[in-house]
Amino acid sequence: MEKILIIIPAYNEAENIERVVDNLITKYPEYDYVVINDGSSDDTRKICACRGYNFLDLPVNVGLSGAIKAGMRYANYYGYDYVVQIDGDGQHDPKYIAAMAGLMEEVDCDIVIGSRFKTEKKPGGLRMLGSRIISGAIHMTTGRKIQDVTSGMRLFNKRMIKRFGYDIHYSPEPDTLAYLLNCGFHIEEIQVQMHDRTAGTSIYKNPLASARYMLQMMFSIFLFQWVRKKNET
Repeated sequence: MEKILIIIPAYNEAENIERVVDNLITKYPEYDYVVINDGSSDDTRKICACRGYNFLDLPVNVGLSGAIKAGMRYANYYGYDYVVQIDGDGQHDPKYIAAMAGLMEEVDCDIVIGSRFKTEKKPGGLRMLGSRIISGAIHMTTGRKIQDVTSGMRLFNKRMIKRFGYDIHYSPEPDTLAYLLNCGFHIEEIQVQMHDRTAGTSIYKNPLASARYMLQMMFSIFLFQWVRKKNET
């Protein structure tokens, strides 16, 4: 059986992190985990320390890319075969990890995305408009379809652990997924169900922040990705 590490980037998740980690410890003891406290200004670090959780404490907020890099380096150092990224807000259900790992082994891919829309239709409305546009941009520039481009639940193989830990200086956002596809890496999706965030606020609930994110992704997918150095991968 492959050695799997769950990494949980967490920035100001004091209201959620205890529930997320306790669920892992109680229901999924077969998986190792590490919380990456990304310079939180709330009690995230205090909760992790008091509860005796396994965590990395970044002294300042470095953003998702820096938190992912720290988690990947930890995984590489301790010899993990696979890394699963889940959010610290409780939206991602660890029960799908076994199926994600099974798909990775079956088709020998580099990344498996836990997708809300692999077999289920995307809902309508403005909230999903940005996701549809970004998915279309990736299809136009790579010839490949990724249905759930903003899913934060992802499984990475050993090759990706090393790449994101040491070579790729970006988080696995939609633009980087497009870049990896254009570099010949293999990305698959598997259908999952996600829970609603019970505390705190997602940036995707803010129309202005969502629009800014979409524009950044579109700029990167259509322009910036073509000048990124191939030696990143």
